[in-house]
Amino acid sequence: MAKQINVALIGNPNTGKTSVFNVLTGLNQKVGNYPGITVEKKQGVCKLPRGVKAHVIDLPGTYSLNASSLDENVVIELLLNKNDKDFPDVAIVVTEIENLKRNLLLFTQIKDLGIPTILAINMADRMKRKAISLDIELLEEKLETKIALISSRKNIGFDTLKDLITNYNQLSTKPCVNASSIAPEYFDRLRKVFPNQDLYKLWLVITQDVNFGKLERNEMQGVASFQTESKSNLKRLQQKETIARYQFINGALKETLTIDTANAKDLRSRLDRILIHKVWGYVIFFGLLLLMFQAIFDWSSYPMNFIDTTFASLSEWVKNTMPSGDFTNLIAEGIIPGLGGIVIFIPQIAFLFLFISMLEESGYMSRVVFLMDRIMRRFGLSGKSVVPLVSGTACAIPAIMATRNIENWKERLITILVTPFTTCSARLPVYLIIIALVIPEGRVLGIFSLQGLTLMFLYLLGFGAAIFSAYLLDKILKIRSKTFFVVEMPNYKLPMPKNVIITVIEKTKSFVFGAGKIILAISIILWVLASYGPGDFNRASEIVTQETAATNLSKEEIETKIASYKLEHSYIGIIGKGIEPAVRPLGYDWKIGIAIVSSFAAREVFVGTLATIYSVGSEEEETIKNRMAAEVNPILGTPLFNFASGISLLLFYAFAMQCMSTLAVVKKETNSWKWPMWQLFVMTAIAYVVALGAYQLLK
Repeated sequence: MAKQINVALIGNPNTGKTSVFNVLTGLNQKVGNYPGITVEKKQGVCKLPRGVKAHVIDLPGTYSLNASSLDENVVIELLLNKNDKDFPDVAIVVTEIENLKRNLLLFTQIKDLGIPTILAINMADRMKRKAISLDIELLEEKLETKIALISSRKNIGFDTLKDLITNYNQLSTKPCVNASSIAPEYFDRLRKVFPNQDLYKLWLVITQDVNFGKLERNEMQGVASFQTESKSNLKRLQQKETIARYQFINGALKETLTIDTANAKDLRSRLDRILIHKVWGYVIFFGLLLLMFQAIFDWSSYPMNFIDTTFASLSEWVKNTMPSGDFTNLIAEGIIPGLGGIVIFIPQIAFLFLFISMLEESGYMSRVVFLMDRIMRRFGLSGKSVVPLVSGTACAIPAIMATRNIENWKERLITILVTPFTTCSARLPVYLIIIALVIPEGRVLGIFSLQGLTLMFLYLLGFGAAIFSAYLLDKILKIRSKTFFVVEMPNYKLPMPKNVIITVIEKTKSFVFGAGKIILAISIILWVLASYGPGDFNRASEIVTQETAATNLSKEEIETKIASYKLEHSYIGIIGKGIEPAVRPLGYDWKIGIAIVSSFAAREVFVGTLATIYSVGSEEEETIKNRMAAEVNPILGTPLFNFASGISLLLFYAFAMQCMSTLAVVKKETNSWKWPMWQLFVMTAIAYVVALGAYQLLK
């Protein structure tokens, strides 16, 4: 037996597939993207009996192999391509006990492809409470497979599931339904043209617009003639196939399953009447948002302060302990402040993902999507556009890739173009440091933090900008398509702590390490640019000493002036002075200008850049927040980060397209540089004008 086998986890949305994946792999997993194919590719390793390892891949949720969107095509392409390195030795179809009938449609289709298939029936812990009984042995006989009755919440049945995976080669690959019986003449013709091919596999190729690039061309000659059959006829045959499958499923479940859903539906309907109410639904949703942003500020303040002072102390310790020189300065003034500028925001980012994960796990997020569809329709967006806009609060890149489940191209394009307005987690560090500097720590009604309310306003502002932009684009692009919004309302359930913890760890780790690579590189570059310069930079000590000869400044004050003079005449100072005229009307100095330009690599680099700039030449143990608060506008003599400049900066980042990675993924999704360039130009122009107006009005 092979020492490693490929296992594909497949199932309908909301069957607990991700929970099963987490139990099997734990933290031994990694998340990436299918290159050019789908939103998220999750894979991990599971140890099986007899020293066998399983490479487990969690495929996107799909209701059937009759795909209607690009992310569903991922499942079909993998299952039809034996040359793919991830092609499964065994497929596990995850179903849930209360919707077994619907879930089994996908199971019968996959089994008909000749792939060894295990049926995993999840949420078994609910059977007794819901008065459900199931004859496992008889159902195995009917479906000609092996069944694992599992509960990812209670960690029940996974030893059985692992044994079945290990012994996958003993599973029957006999089809459940003979698809050719729906149209014998049609399939006879197909069999004659392709005598050596699997009929059901060919049927899937013919009926869907999927790129099966790995199939040999000489094997596929003649498919076009079958695809030219009228679309209505192919749809009719697909419907006949679905009916035949449900007839088989009904027959199998009639003898094996009894279920009483009356009580569950009653509780669920009572909750739904409140949570998706046309008035109270919105009140509850915005109340939850308010709670979330209060928590991000209040609960995380303690670990943040600890991290802030720890990095300041570490930088000072390195300076005092290591031999003086450029290498020590690089570590103390470049690397440590740069990394500290991102590590300090781990608590807030973790809280953000904690709340989002709990909303998704509980089944409430689907209600939010349904609730917001009422608004989205008025602005020319598909109801499915809500998913990318909501998930954009984590990151715009997977959110833009999630638009692939929107069938209409123009609606998908509009969603892609407006999603970057949604406040992502990369903006969070910028918002948090500026809000902490310019918004007082007072409370409204003695309960709500002003800083938390400001953060919530910025999130709502971004969402509002996305909606308004979509409305304008709808008019400009003349969209006249009609689509239908369908979303499944899963049962309510308590979030699983293990799932929530794994999600928070993985998402936070991904954010920190993804941003950390960029920040580390940019911090080093910025330190070099700030630590060296031409001409007067090398004579800084001599020039400042002459200028201050007639004053009574202390040694420390003179050293501070030398450091300031060096910074201003360094390479980075020259660059900053060059762009200062463009940013001065917004209330910024040349240092903020440098941070804005460098943050085009990634928004969160802004804080790391300022941390690096303000730490260059600093001999005192001070936190980045204190250094920024002490900055003075040289023209007005007032604090640089005041209310006017702070609001200006917050609004600039609320609207600006400050992310090269997002531009790259927009180019990839639209297959053109036209749309990302328009995005960059228009969003930057809006950000500049709004920030300019805010500063001039408030100063």
